[in-house]
Formats: sequence, C-alpha cells, structure tokens
Amino acid sequence: MAAVNRRPIGFKPALWIAFGFGTGFVPKAPGTAGTLLGIPLAIMISQTSIVLQVVILAVLFVLGCMVCQIAADWLGEQDPGAVVWDEVVGYCMAMAFLPATLTTVVAAFILFRLADIVKPWPISWFERRIAGGTGIMVDDLLAGILTNVVIHSMIYFGILTP
Repeated sequence: MAAVNRRPIGFKPALWIAFGFGTGFVPKAPGTAGTLLGIPLAIMISQTSIVLQVVILAVLFVLGCMVCQIAADWLGEQDPGAVVWDEVVGYCMAMAFLPATLTTVVAAFILFRLADIVKPWPISWFERRIAGGTGIMVDDLLAGILTNVVIHSMIYFGILTP
C-alpha cells in the first residue's frame, strides 16, 4: 500500500471505486471495511425485483473486473489489499434474493467474511487459476454465492429466521 501513499489518486473514478471510496485504505482489515461498505448497497439492491437484482449484480461484477484491473496495474500488484470493490460486490451477492433483515445482514456479513478469508474449495481453485481484474473479483463472487446458498439453506431448514 506504500505505492498509494506516494502517488496521489486525484480524480480517477476507477481507482476510487476499486478502493471502495477510501475504505481500502483502512490500516487493519480493509476487506472487512469494504464489506461494511457493501451493506447499504446490498440493502438497496434487495428492495428491487429478482430480475433487476441479477442485472445490477452483473453490472457491478463487470465494472469490478475493469476497475480492479486498473487499480492492480496502477499499484503494480496482482491482488492489492487496498482493492476492496470485490468485497463490496461479493457481499451484495451474498445478500441477493434475501430479505434485508438484521438477521440476514449480520449472518451474510459473518459467513461472507469467513468464506472470503478461508477460501474453501472451489473458491481457492478459481483464485489460483484466474488472473487480473476478473481473478480479483471471481473469488469474492464465489464466496458470496456460497454464503447465499448457506443462508437460503439455513432459512429453508428453519435454522435461521429472517
């Protein structure tokens, strides 16, 4: 992250997005800060139709692939810690098609962070094989999908009440 401190970002919208509007510069746990940034966005997205949720998530993912690549190139790193847009979008995926209640928001936050940190198979497999902006985004998208499936299953089996 030292490169960021030596090179002012200025007005570079792609970098501001990739760095989570500054949350990526939090000294401890920038990924967690990025995930927190995703909460209000996920809540807003959850208020839309299923079709619109799919469209929004697709647009956010494609945008993320582009801005994460730009930021990685700018910093000269493959997957910089300051790039947190992947956590924002991953958390939005974790909350997709779920009611935005305190229970689901907190459960998704905890499970998503766990999946993003541990990177169970097949997330770790994809992370090792896909490079660039897409590689930065895909492991978090998969962590979000895994989280989403787990929460939907917990609700279905009565383990979690939304």
